[in-house]
Amino acid sequence: MRPPLNDRANAVLCIADIGASSIATLLRRFGLNMIVLAPAAVIPGSFWGEREAGLVRDGLYVRDDTPLHSALHEACHFICMDAARRARLECDAGGDYDEENAVCYLQILLADQLDGVGRDRMCEDMDAWGYTFRLGSAKEWFERDAEDAYRWLAQERLIDSKGTPTWLIRN
Repeated sequence: MRPPLNDRANAVLCIADIGASSIATLLRRFGLNMIVLAPAAVIPGSFWGEREAGLVRDGLYVRDDTPLHSALHEACHFICMDAARRARLECDAGGDYDEENAVCYLQILLADQLDGVGRDRMCEDMDAWGYTFRLGSAKEWFERDAEDAYRWLAQERLIDSKGTPTWLIRN
């Protein structure tokens, strides 16, 4: 179950704060189409409901009030899942523990590609929403405990030897 919203969770960056066009441009590099819905519209394919991003095949559904971390997280599920799951994707991205860690790692990397965001802010927003990591924060996990996620992404050729996104999706 999704953690209840609190004041910190309400303070996370949303699609409207960054601008949908820059996010959509980033995600199109992966063949993912971001669809911005009207305010208060029900978001198709949302695992968490409310204002959280939704995935249906190659469509990422958001509203202006959708948290940026949610949009990037769901986008990274699309990038990291195999083609068979991607073809039938609707709402629940599935995947195992290693893939989920890779998704979190990649969403932090992609935050660096958006002006005014960056990895530090993404980690803060992930903590505010309620992501949990053994070392207590997303930043500590990313910097000191995410070697397995890095290796997974490199093995799948989703990042290069310098840890930079390759703009590929998993086959």
